Amino acid sequence: MKEIEKMQAGLEYCYDDEDISMMKLHAIENANIFNSLPEDDLDKQHEVLCEILGSVGEKVWIAKRFCFDNGKNIHIGNNFTGNFNLTILDINKVCIGDNVMIGPNTTITAVGHPLSPKGRRKHLAQGGEVRIGNDVWLGANVTVLPGVTIGNNVVVGAGAVVTKDIPDNSLAVGVPARVVKKIENDI
Repeated sequence: MKEIEKMQAGLEYCYDDEDISMMKLHAIENANIFNSLPEDDLDKQHEVLCEILGSVGEKVWIAKRFCFDNGKNIHIGNNFTGNFNLTILDINKVCIGDNVMIGPNTTITAVGHPLSPKGRRKHLAQGGEVRIGNDVWLGANVTVLPGVTIGNNVVVGAGAVVTKDIPDNSLAVGVPARVVKKIENDI
């Protein structure tokens, strides 16, 4: 099995494999294209996002600098706001629902590395799908780790590190993020 096939299957793979390196280089080129577009040309921004990402809904706005590993594994619903310096490491699927707001300097990563130094020296990585529900607000400087599902109507406070699933209708804060209260779903 090729390393890129292992990656796509969610298995442990070598991240400096030639095919994977080319995929990342292509993603960097696509990110540079998007990031070079005029801020006021929303139609062109949407057109480019539709070309470089897996799927994109309506009323999607992402501020500059937007960075990603692949692009095609990112799926964004309708009415999305991604603030400045959004990084989505989409080695695996990252699915974002409708009516989602993401604060500046947020990182969503669908890839992790081994705890063992032997594995890290071999440049191993493994992906884990990330799912973000509808009506979610991730505050500034939030980090979402691989394999996490964030439910619907969730607020994650600024600076939180989401290491495990967050249920619907929750406010989660801290490092690691933990639910501190239930919030009303008023829709």
